[in-house]
Amino acid sequence: MPPTVDTAHPQLVVVSNRLPIAYQLAANGQKVASLSPGGLVAALGPALAGKGATWVGWDGTADGSEEPLDVEGFRIEPVSLTAELIEGHYEGLSNSTLWPLFHNVGVPARFSASWWDSYERANEAFAERVANVSPEGAIVFVQDYHLMLVPALLRERRPDLTIGYFHHIPFPHPDTMAALEQRALVLEGLLGADIVGFQRQRDVEAFQENIASLGVHAPGNRRVHIAAYPISIDSAGVSRAAQSPKVQARARDLRAEWGHPTHVFLGVDRLDYTKGIPERLKAFEELLASGAASAKDTVFVQAGSPSRESVEQYQALSAEIDEIVTRVNATYPSGQERGAIVYLRENLPREDMLALFIAADVMVVTSLADGMNLVAKEFVACRSDDSGVLVLSTEAGAAETMSEALLVDPFHQAEIVEAFEASLNLGSADAARRMAALRQEVAANDVARWARAIVGDLEEARAH
Repeated sequence: MPPTVDTAHPQLVVVSNRLPIAYQLAANGQKVASLSPGGLVAALGPALAGKGATWVGWDGTADGSEEPLDVEGFRIEPVSLTAELIEGHYEGLSNSTLWPLFHNVGVPARFSASWWDSYERANEAFAERVANVSPEGAIVFVQDYHLMLVPALLRERRPDLTIGYFHHIPFPHPDTMAALEQRALVLEGLLGADIVGFQRQRDVEAFQENIASLGVHAPGNRRVHIAAYPISIDSAGVSRAAQSPKVQARARDLRAEWGHPTHVFLGVDRLDYTKGIPERLKAFEELLASGAASAKDTVFVQAGSPSRESVEQYQALSAEIDEIVTRVNATYPSGQERGAIVYLRENLPREDMLALFIAADVMVVTSLADGMNLVAKEFVACRSDDSGVLVLSTEAGAAETMSEALLVDPFHQAEIVEAFEASLNLGSADAARRMAALRQEVAANDVARWARAIVGDLEEARAH
C-alpha cells in the first residue's frame, strides 16, 4: 500500500535522471549531502516549499545505496543502477542516440538494441521506485528525455497518481523521429502523463505531429494536456548575486587582465556540438579579417565547460575549437598578453561566471538547437545598468520571447558577422532600450512563474 497523505496538501514527487545533490566530506570524515545549485532546484524550490516534496533520481554512482536522505527540506529517494545499466541507458541511448537525434544538427545518432533494453530497464527501475515512495493521490513531475517511458509505466502501477512530464530539449519532427525504431513506445510512454510540457510551441506541434503520424493514443484514450511551458531563471536572485562587491570587483579585474579592451564578446557554454561554438568563433575571425574590429581593442572570451570527454564527437569538437583559437590568435595578434580569443576551458565558479556576464559588452548565443538556453537570460538579468547587447540564435527557445536581441540564423555565418558589426555600431540609447525590454521580459517571466504554471496545472488536473 502506498503511504497516505493529507489530501488537501498532496505530496509532490519530482523525478529526474540525476539527483540534485552533491557530497562533501565533513570534518569527521563522513559524507554530507547538500542540494546542488542547479537550475531545476532553483526552478522548483519555491513551488515545492511546504509540500513535503520528494525527489527521486540516480546519485551518479554504480550500485549506489537506495537509503533515503533528508536534504534541505527534500526527501531524497535514490535509484540504484548497475554499471551495465548506466552505460546502456545514460551513456548509450540517452546521450548517443536520443541527444543527437532530438537536436538533429548533423551529428549521427548511434543505435543499439542492448542500449534500448537498458533504457527500458532503467525506466522501469525509476517507475518502480516512484510507485513505492509516492503517497496516495500525489502529484509526480517527471523530467526530460532520459525518462520518457516512466509516465506510462507509472500509470500502470499507480493509477491514483497525477503525472506530469517536462521535456527540456527540442522534440524532433516525424521525419527525424523515424530513425528511432521504438518511437511509438516513446510516444506511448509520454502519453501516460496527464500533462506533457515542452519549452516551445514548435516542440508541442512536433510532438502532436508524431502522435498523428503513428496513430498513437493515450492509454485508455485519456485526455492528455500538451502545452508549452517555457522555463526560465531566478531573475531577481541572479541580479542580486551579480551586484555583490566581490563579483563587481572580479569583473573589473577581468577587463584589466584583458588589457582594458574597448569591446568584449562573450560565449558561455557547455562544450557540446549543439551550441554553435565553432560557428561563432569563425564569425569573429571574419569580423577581424574584414577590419571592422581589431584584436588590439576587441577580444572574444569563450568559456567552455568540458563535457562527455570520452565521446568521439566531443573530442572532435574540442579539437576543432582548439584549432580555430590557435589560428585566429596567430593570425591576428593583439599586441598584448592575451590573444584575440581568450579560451577558458574549465568549470568556472559561479561568481566568476557572473563576473564574465558583467565584464562583457556582447553576449553571443549561437546554438544550433536548444530547448531554451538560460545563459542568455542570465546575461540579461546581470545587466542592471541596461548596458550590453545580446546576439541570440533563432534556434534557441529563448528567441521566442527575447525579440529585442539581435537574432541570427546560426547556420549562416554572414548573419552572425553582421550581428557582430551591428553590436559594435549600436547607439547607447538603442542598446539601453533593447536591454531594458529584455530585462523586463526575463523578470516578468521568471522561473517561479514557470513552476507555478506547470505545477498549478498539475494540481488542477488532480482536482478533476
